[in-house]
Amino acid sequence: MSTPPFLKLPVCAGAVRLATSRGSFAAFVGEPAGPVRGTALLVPGFTGSKEDFIALLEPLAERGYRTVAVDQRGQYESEGPADTAAYAIGELALDVLALTAALPTDAPLHLLGHSFGGQVSREAVLRADPQALPWSSLTLLSTGPGAIDPPEAARTGLLVDALAGGLSLDEIWLLMQEMDKEKEKPALDPEIAGFLHRRWVANRPEALIAMGGHLVAAPDRVAELAAAGLPAQVVSGERDYAWPVEEQIAMAARLGVPHTTVPGALHSPNAEQPAATAAVLAGFWDLT
Repeated sequence: MSTPPFLKLPVCAGAVRLATSRGSFAAFVGEPAGPVRGTALLVPGFTGSKEDFIALLEPLAERGYRTVAVDQRGQYESEGPADTAAYAIGELALDVLALTAALPTDAPLHLLGHSFGGQVSREAVLRADPQALPWSSLTLLSTGPGAIDPPEAARTGLLVDALAGGLSLDEIWLLMQEMDKEKEKPALDPEIAGFLHRRWVANRPEALIAMGGHLVAAPDRVAELAAAGLPAQVVSGERDYAWPVEEQIAMAARLGVPHTTVPGALHSPNAEQPAATAAVLAGFWDLT
């Protein structure tokens, strides 16, 4: 779960509802003050939301990039049905294609997926017309080639089992808080802590079940992505609990694309080291 460093939108950004052929999605849109060099669609991970990217909006706008950070269907403020099948990886990929089609075409489009959002973005690339890919680049941020690391898969499996067994999101939240106390994690700012709780209970349980189920058994589709030929990069923190950094580096090598480590970051460079992450992203986009 990414923890945003703050919740107040910068002056360059606003909250919107994006209408698409597959329904509407909650989003933050950041706009540069001057000419637009490109537009970036930012797709969050499992248990995440558009707020995970809030700290990137201003530094990317300063580099000339319009940013569109979304809640995927069933996440936080984007509605979704009470049907687990609606959150299959292919369905979420079709949402990304619909969101892409709804974006302005006045500048190159860049696709970024964080964690589980990276695998959704990969699936979107594989489902797009290979002769007319709508993006200029793909960024895989803190994501891996297949299933998450076994210890994290075990924890995610327990969560999926608890949801499938009928525990409410509030009941699971209380259990997670007790586990955090045992780990002696530092206390969060009350505003951030309140947001994390609101976001958690706003998720569709069916979405969490489907997304978590994918993460523990995701296939390796790196070879297929490499064959798509879309310019790409892999970005990670220095350590990662979901996919070991070494695995992400190896994925980049298999794709034949650069890997960049963001100093001081873990699984969420976008929230943990936003200025450095924005510099990495804009530097790559400037060249594509």
